[in-house]
Amino acid sequence: MGNEPDPHAPRLTPEGFLELDGYPYRFDPSVCAACEGACCRGESGYVWVRYGEIEAIARHLEMGVEDFATIYLRKVGHRYSLIEKKLGEGDYACVFFDVAQRRCSIYPVRPRQCRTFPFWESFQHDEDEVRKECPGIV
Repeated sequence: MGNEPDPHAPRLTPEGFLELDGYPYRFDPSVCAACEGACCRGESGYVWVRYGEIEAIARHLEMGVEDFATIYLRKVGHRYSLIEKKLGEGDYACVFFDVAQRRCSIYPVRPRQCRTFPFWESFQHDEDEVRKECPGIV
């Protein structure tokens, strides 16, 4: 008990791909390095964060939670999302996407929403859409 694998967490295949029951595709995480952050940018949207994630990111940035919230969060109803930055017409990025290095600047403490991509429920029955968003889909 306690050491059983999380049934909602992707599994690593012998080929080095990630797969999750109920999803018709697999994900090749080695593509991330060459992708340049397609999942971190695009249309305006939300990167939802929970309080524990807010605390972890603030600690990672060596900030207090209140200062972090003032600078990096927006309230949407009863939830919080990281703010985004506009890169161009119709092109937005997470505030923590490092445009110069084309990577996440808070990767070790990125929110669950980021950690679980591309295994989102919205893609579970829409493989064509996830393929548009992520070159690592196999």
